[in-house]
Amino acid sequence: MARGNTLRRPGCVHRVGSPLRWLADERAAGSRILGVELADEAVRLGDLPAARGRTVVVLGHEATGIPPEALDCLDAAVEIPMVGHGHSLNVAVAGSLVLYKLAGLL
Repeated sequence: MARGNTLRRPGCVHRVGSPLRWLADERAAGSRILGVELADEAVRLGDLPAARGRTVVVLGHEATGIPPEALDCLDAAVEIPMVGHGHSLNVAVAGSLVLYKLAGLL
């Protein structure tokens, strides 16, 4: 971050003891919790509006996704439609696409 940060503000990196408790605290403080996950009611990436407030993006494991116990913490899920044989994108690529869209740049 110190060498490659091109953000206008300092990056926000968290190390937490209990991710589920941290997500609950963030939600209680007014943050929107958005998961990048294939789900029945997920919003397509193209339909995702830009963030208008503090938003936490939850990324899961590339093979297994977001753990079931964390899915209950989400306010919404966003999916990235894919064509072809792939089931998922690299987690860094998926996260980058969602953050770019939330920033209003897509």
